[in-house]
Amino acid sequence: MIGKLNHIAIAVPDLELAVKTYQVTLGAAISAPLALPEHGVTTVFINLPNTKIELLHPLGEESPIATFLQRNPAGGMHHICFEVDDIEVAKEHLITEGARLLGGGIPRTGAHNKPVLFLHPKDFMGTLIEIEQI
Repeated sequence: MIGKLNHIAIAVPDLELAVKTYQVTLGAAISAPLALPEHGVTTVFINLPNTKIELLHPLGEESPIATFLQRNPAGGMHHICFEVDDIEVAKEHLITEGARLLGGGIPRTGAHNKPVLFLHPKDFMGTLIEIEQI
């Protein structure tokens, strides 16, 4: 069902420092920051030859990333994202297999303007999983 790894997301308490670290220290290509109010984050993508890293910074006090950073002040891995051909087919398969979908199981538009769903981390060995339709 799942396709290739789309990205690994890292929550960061200081977006400017994180961008500098990846861009200057590691020499990575960085996207412009993108505010996503509907998700409560500002995101920056680090483009790698085989995947991406997404830096997540809270946008507002109600951001789920703000909550994550309260528990993990230094930041850390937030989720991994896999591609799927058809998010509705994937959703039905996941429900049949007993996976819990977050957000009421309703796909939302993600940072790449494509439908995404998040899967409960307790069903995936403590890792929050995002699936994104390609």
